[in-house]
Amino acid sequence: MTALLETYRLGDLELPNRLVMSPLTRARAGIDGVPTALMAEYYAQRASAGLLVSEATNVSPLSCPFERAPGLHEAAQVEGWKHVTARVHDAGGRIFAQLWHGGRIGAMGTLNWQQPLSPSGFNDDVDHLHVWALLDNQHYVRISATPSRTMTLEEIRATIGEYREAARNAVAAGFDGVEIHAANGYLPHQFLSARVNQRSDAYGGSIANRARFLEEIVEAIAEVMPLGRVGVRLSPFTTYNNAQDDFAADTYAWVARMLQDKGVGYIHIADVNGWYGAPDLERILEILQGNFHGALIANGGLDVPRAKALVDEGRVPLVGFGRYFMANPDLVERIRDNAALNELAERGHYAGGAEGYTDYPRHS
Repeated sequence: MTALLETYRLGDLELPNRLVMSPLTRARAGIDGVPTALMAEYYAQRASAGLLVSEATNVSPLSCPFERAPGLHEAAQVEGWKHVTARVHDAGGRIFAQLWHGGRIGAMGTLNWQQPLSPSGFNDDVDHLHVWALLDNQHYVRISATPSRTMTLEEIRATIGEYREAARNAVAAGFDGVEIHAANGYLPHQFLSARVNQRSDAYGGSIANRARFLEEIVEAIAEVMPLGRVGVRLSPFTTYNNAQDDFAADTYAWVARMLQDKGVGYIHIADVNGWYGAPDLERILEILQGNFHGALIANGGLDVPRAKALVDEGRVPLVGFGRYFMANPDLVERIRDNAALNELAERGHYAGGAEGYTDYPRHS
């Protein structure tokens, strides 16, 4: 029996197994960012995971890297999420909301004709940024990012407040906790990156200054929920959205110690390069372990045997799967029964209806 199927205590939350459904942008929310009944069905189908982490969820109207992603900044959005969390809880599951701000990953056409915000208006690499939108013909396509502008100090403080309010809204919506998306080139990651963040004030320059934005988000969320119910997603080496750091080992060792001192419940590793044949998991673990003593979730390009080994050998307590959970709503049961896995459909990853979303078969 693999340790993957053993229980795990994450702070004060008892998880029935070590399998985490990683956040997966699926773009099925309404045009107003309100979660739908179809989304509730999708999450409820996968509630046997030890923990579900919601798709990236916008904390602000000025965040929209993927059109039709949901939000947590309006009352109607909170009401929509209540139906999702209720379905998950009725199915015996636990679910965290992933809090998201795209920062410079945006386009005026999806931001009500507002210019995207960023730490320092760095736009030399705008062609490398990934912004997606839904066309009238219902095709979901990548569009050009709009050059961003530098955030003022007032806007930085206001954005930190938006994270606090989104966390407060997550509690009201029935979520069991939240995960701060500080990976994949989004706004907190942009502040961490010495390439993208060229500020010369208290939010730029030194590692401590570049990490200040994330640190103050954590402190703000602590005002509305215990930090044992808060996770942070990090991707030190990803090239996706180009928020790279030439001194990532030093930066993320400092960040790990800061998150340890604050008392966050877990760090969710996003080894994005692992999907492209260049995994960084081992060097990420080398940076984090020894600096952070909370739970680590390994994620990115893992197959089931590798995940079993990581947990069985005590390397990490939890593993996250994304694509496997997309195609296998009963992934936990399939691993338990040593059953074959469904193949991921080519269509239905983003936008649309039930096809490629809630129509995957369960094993008998």
